[in-house]
Amino acid sequence: MEKKETWKFPRAFWVANTVELFERAAYYGLFIAITLYLSSIIGFNDIEAGVIAGVFSALLYFLPTFAGAYADKIGFRKSLMLAFGLLTLGYAGLGVIPSFFESAGLVEYGDKTIFHGLNTSGYRYAVVPAMVLIIVGGSFIKSVITGTVAKETSADNRARGFSIFYTMVNIGAFTGKTIVKPLRVSMGNEGLIWISYFSAAMTLLGLIVVFLMYKSTKHSGEGKSIRELLQALGRVLSNVRLIVLILIITGFWMVQTQMYATMPKYVIRLAGEASSPSWYANVNPLVVFTTVAFITQMFRKRTALFSMTVGMFIMPISALFMAAGNLMTGEILTMHPVAFMMVIGIAFQGLAESFISPRYLEYFSLQAPKGEEGLYLGFSHLHSFLSYLLGFLMSGFLLDKYCPDPLLFSTHDEWAAAAQNAHYIWYYFVGIAMISAVALIVYGQVVKRIDQAKQIAH
Repeated sequence: MEKKETWKFPRAFWVANTVELFERAAYYGLFIAITLYLSSIIGFNDIEAGVIAGVFSALLYFLPTFAGAYADKIGFRKSLMLAFGLLTLGYAGLGVIPSFFESAGLVEYGDKTIFHGLNTSGYRYAVVPAMVLIIVGGSFIKSVITGTVAKETSADNRARGFSIFYTMVNIGAFTGKTIVKPLRVSMGNEGLIWISYFSAAMTLLGLIVVFLMYKSTKHSGEGKSIRELLQALGRVLSNVRLIVLILIITGFWMVQTQMYATMPKYVIRLAGEASSPSWYANVNPLVVFTTVAFITQMFRKRTALFSMTVGMFIMPISALFMAAGNLMTGEILTMHPVAFMMVIGIAFQGLAESFISPRYLEYFSLQAPKGEEGLYLGFSHLHSFLSYLLGFLMSGFLLDKYCPDPLLFSTHDEWAAAAQNAHYIWYYFVGIAMISAVALIVYGQVVKRIDQAKQIAH
C-alpha cells in the first residue's frame, strides 16, 4: 500500500526552514543593494564595487560544498550556530563601519552635512573582512539547511519537504528585497546602512532560534572529506562535456546577475531616486514561482536541452526590453519608461529561468557517473561562481563607461551627455545571451552525434 504524504515533519525540519527564511531575508535585503552600498556609502567607484561584489557572490556559490563536508564532521547544530554567529557579525560590521569612520567621509550637502563614502580613505577596505564573515557563514547555511531537509525527510515526503524549503527561500527573498524601498525613502542613502542592521537582526534571530529549538536525532554523517571533494572537482573539471555546458549556461546567468549588478544603479541614475529597483527585482521570483511547475510539466516529454534552448533564446529578448526604456519618452502606467521596461525585462528573465534551471540540474545529474550524482551536483553551480564573478566585473566597467555616477560631474547636463547611450550596456548582454543560445544548439548536436557514434561502436 502506497504511503500518503503528510505535512508532519520533525521539529529540526521546521526550525531549519524557519531560519532559512530569516537568512534569505537578510541576504537579499543586502544583496539587491550591495553595489549601491559599496559606491554610495563606502565610496568605491563602479569598477571597484563590481570587483568586490563579484568576488563576494562568486565565493558564496563555490564554498558551500566544502563547508558542507566540515559541517558533517562537527554536526549541523554547531554549524548553524557558527554560521549565524558569523553572519550577524558580518552584517553588523557593514552597518558599523560607516559610522565608525564617519569623520573620514563627511561632506557638505546643501544645508546639512552627510556621510558620502570613504573614497579618499583606506578605511573603506574595512568592509572586506566583514564580507568575508558573511561569505563563510553563508557557505555553511547553504549546505546545512539543505542537508537538514534531506536528513529529516524520507523517500515518501522528500518532494514535499523540498517544496516547503523553496517556498521559504522565496518568502525570505521577497521580504528582504521589499524592506529596501521604505528604508531608502525614509532615510535616503543612509537607509542603505540600516539594511545591514536589518540583516544582522534577522541572522541574530536565526541564531537564537537555533540555540533554543534546533535539535536533531539524525547524526549520521553522509558527507565527503575535503580530499574526496577536491578529487571530485578534478573529475568534473576534466569532463569536457560538463565544462562546456557550464560555460554555456554561464552566459545565461551573466545576464541574470545584472538584476543585482547593473539594474539598481542603472534605474536610479536614469529614472531617479524615487524608483524602486528592489521591488522590480521581486518580479523575478514571482514569475518563476507562478510558471516553473506549468512549464516543466508542459515540456516534460521534451529533452532537457530543448527546454533549456527555449529559455536561452528568451534571454536576449529580455535584455532588449531593458535597453528599450532609455529610448522612450513619457510615462508608462505612471512609471518612468526605464523602470517600466526594466520590469518587463526582469519578467522575461524569470520566464527564461523557469525553462532552464530545473532541466539544467536534471541534465547535469545524468552526465555524472553512476552513483556519484549527488557529488557531481555539488559542483553544478560552478556556472554561478563564474557568472557572478564575470557578470559583476563586466557591470562595473560598463556602468563606468555608459552610465557613470552623476556625482562625478559638475552639472546635470554634463552627466546627461555622458549617459545618453546608457542603454548600450544591455546590448552587450544581448550579444552574450545570443552567443550562449546558439552555442547550446551546437552543443546539443555535437553531443547527440558523439552518443550515436558510441552506440554504433558498441
